[in-house]
Amino acid sequence: MMDSTQAVAAFAALGQEYRLSIVRALVTAGPDGLAAGVLAGEVGVSSTNLSFHVKELSRAGLIQSRRDGRSIIYSATYPALSDLIAFLMRDCCQGRPEVCTPAVEALVACCTPTGDVAHA
Repeated sequence: MMDSTQAVAAFAALGQEYRLSIVRALVTAGPDGLAAGVLAGEVGVSSTNLSFHVKELSRAGLIQSRRDGRSIIYSATYPALSDLIAFLMRDCCQGRPEVCTPAVEALVACCTPTGDVAHA
């Protein structure tokens, strides 16, 4: 469970346009992530600037990196992002579900699988 100190660090890291774009690109890319060069191109920053931004996001625990041959692959740290969302929504309803319903429905809608799912 995320505490206030961790949430502040995460929000500080996300409080910059390129960093927010990096996280969104990595979330969209899925668990396999993106190579540094591809990520830099998607976000529109140089490799040097990408390094600066991913360092801040890594420090906040929002992304991670791994080496694959000569490439560095960045990926979203989904548990940390989930914890950040949970931190924001933890005390949302206060007995009034209509307050949280739009946010919950938005999350459900984006997480619903597309295509046909075989039923057993």
